[in-house]
Amino acid sequence: MKTISIRELHTRTGHHVRSATRQPVAVTDRGETIAILQPATAAHLVGKPFPKRDRTQMPAIAVDSGDLISTDRDER
Repeated sequence: MKTISIRELHTRTGHHVRSATRQPVAVTDRGETIAILQPATAAHLVGKPFPKRDRTQMPAIAVDSGDLISTDRDER
């Protein structure tokens, strides 16, 4: 397992996240492991936080959204 500091993670986040797909990466803070980056598996993706919405159950609004935004801006 590769070990990196928070500072290294901050400076090269994309690189370290991509490398975590090959092997887990331990993140340390002052020598103490505080997190482990590892690839997401199918089990991790169960119960996604943002499921697709059923548009038929969303409330219908008869007003154009552009009008609502303009009104909100004008009131400020």
